[in-house]
Amino acid sequence: MTTRAGFVALIGEPNAGKSTLTNRMVGAKVSIVTHKVQTTRARIRGVALEGDAQIVFVDTPGLFEPKRRLDRAMVAAAWGGAADADITVLLVEAQRGITPGVETILEGLAEIGKGRTIALAINKIDRVKSEALLSLTEALNERFDFAQTFMISAEKGHGVQALREWLAGQLPEGPWLYPEDQIADLPLRMIAAEMTREKLTLRLHQELPYQLTVETESWEERKDGSARVDQIIYVMRDGHKGIVLGNKGSTIKAISQASREELSEFLGRKVHLFLQVKVRENWLNEAERYSEMGLDFRDGKA
Repeated sequence: MTTRAGFVALIGEPNAGKSTLTNRMVGAKVSIVTHKVQTTRARIRGVALEGDAQIVFVDTPGLFEPKRRLDRAMVAAAWGGAADADITVLLVEAQRGITPGVETILEGLAEIGKGRTIALAINKIDRVKSEALLSLTEALNERFDFAQTFMISAEKGHGVQALREWLAGQLPEGPWLYPEDQIADLPLRMIAAEMTREKLTLRLHQELPYQLTVETESWEERKDGSARVDQIIYVMRDGHKGIVLGNKGSTIKAISQASREELSEFLGRKVHLFLQVKVRENWLNEAERYSEMGLDFRDGKA
């Protein structure tokens, strides 16, 4: 039996559906999905099996115009993921079409795309008419010589299997990179932190989600098979701490419960989750915080 294995990078603008597609391909939730943009910070790898092929998805942060150090590190991680992958898939939202952001990404692909396999996936096709889809497909393929174009709905699953089968056939021959039962190469501590950060992002509004981070401080396996997980939510100001805690601790309690339930379901066992909120005004400029997120602090320099 000839096996295949390799890395597939998903790139695109924030909110193009990269995390949703990763989770759909893998069949489990390995990347946080919210209605807010720029939520994926680390290059999360989800592992999917298709026939004799093992597809390792690199779910990169959305490509956007960086303003802060964290933004620059995220964009560098996205392009780094594309440059390191065997195949790159550009996701474009059908209803948004060729935005200035997509134009910038196409320019970037022109630089790194030579000799590489790059496919196009037009996502959220259920939201536009077929004539608009056809003209968008033509326009994008005129801008770049894509190896293949797919029409998909990552949320509903339309067209995803065809993309998955094509990717499997394009990967280089070789042994699998991960054990058969492994779905992600992120440490459990980071997956747990991402789950809590998703709940914070969904619960809180405006800018605050981008000015906080979550770290799993300790993970203790207990004799009864359960796990005790202690996490710290770092915020930048005292006022932010009050927002995260909520009236009489109601917000942090709801976030803790939602995160605990999801983590318990993900692990298939009981989890005791304890959250603390701490103010660290400068966390955006601390190398240690970037390492915890799987980013390179040096990539954030202006």
